[in-house]
Amino acid sequence: MKCISEYYKTYGVEALDVSFCPYRVCPIGAHSDHNLGKITGFAIDKGIHIAYNTSNKIRVKSLDFISEHEWNIDVEHKENDWADYLRGATYYLNKEYRLDKGINCLIEGSLPIGGLSSSAAVIISFILALCKVNNISLSKQELIDIAYNAENKFVGVSVGKLDQSCEVLSKKDHLLYLDTKDNTYELIKKPANMKPFDIVVFYSGLEHSLISSGFNDRVKELKEAARKLAIYGGIDKENVLCRDVPREIFDKFKDKLSLEERLRANHWYTEFERVEKGALAFRNGDIEEYGRLSFESGLSSIRNWQTGAKEQIRLYEIMKNTKGIYGGRFSGAGFKGCCIGLVDPIYTTRVIEEVSNQYVRDFPILKDKYNAYVCESADGASL
Repeated sequence: MKCISEYYKTYGVEALDVSFCPYRVCPIGAHSDHNLGKITGFAIDKGIHIAYNTSNKIRVKSLDFISEHEWNIDVEHKENDWADYLRGATYYLNKEYRLDKGINCLIEGSLPIGGLSSSAAVIISFILALCKVNNISLSKQELIDIAYNAENKFVGVSVGKLDQSCEVLSKKDHLLYLDTKDNTYELIKKPANMKPFDIVVFYSGLEHSLISSGFNDRVKELKEAARKLAIYGGIDKENVLCRDVPREIFDKFKDKLSLEERLRANHWYTEFERVEKGALAFRNGDIEEYGRLSFESGLSSIRNWQTGAKEQIRLYEIMKNTKGIYGGRFSGAGFKGCCIGLVDPIYTTRVIEEVSNQYVRDFPILKDKYNAYVCESADGASL
């Protein structure tokens, strides 16, 4: 790991230890956790490593960015830069468990930024490092909640707990099936009769920011749809979400919503059903059906959630028409970043070649930034 070899050059001492959090992929369940939907996902064998040592403050540097940042343990305000994710983690961990020590850390990501929830991964890896030097032991749910609060409440991205949960709860060769309403989950073991599959990440070469991408606007439109449907359906509840409103009420009153609200809600309700069908398909060893539902999820993200840069939509279309890919979709919010595919290992090499050739032919300017990576499912972040 480069973060280890570069640590001494950065801080003048050797690193004490290295923390790690995997990235995640969510083949079915996108754009639903913020309204308490269900999700399915995997952690993968690529992620964020942080080399660190103790300090009286927090100092962070990433191998992906030139800037360095520093703050006190009792930080309370954000500075509107990438380090706010870690300032938020510092704030919420310190709020729950009084911190005595800070850390100097050097961050390294094993894949390009964009689409695999690197923000949640770097937060979780950072929290693990801070916990280690302060002798703090967190439960898995505490780790998820603190990481969620850092991104949602401190930074201000209207995410749910999909990313953090996948990166903490997942287990190798198992599908995480999570209900974000009550945080109950099941790890569905890959059946012996299931055909093998590779997880291939097709990185578009484009980076994105959820705050400026329109992500929050779409979440607001969905919540407004839920509020109106609750009124039409006679549901008396404050801060109502789609999970509080039965599908029958949506079907009955959807024409009373604005076009944007109707589309967002249509995605949420159909995605909820896809997740349940997908979990059943995986349990039955039917990777073809699980993959088909993932492709369907991607199409709903384009048509109903109305997301996806033109490059990413084209990448999804190429995947959908390439032999050997069971299924796939945008990974992350769909505002640039990457797509993920569940690929028959017999075809992996050919799939990567065909998808890459078509994509680069369509977007030659991204030739040097585009890439494809073969991954496996993995255990969640180590506590």
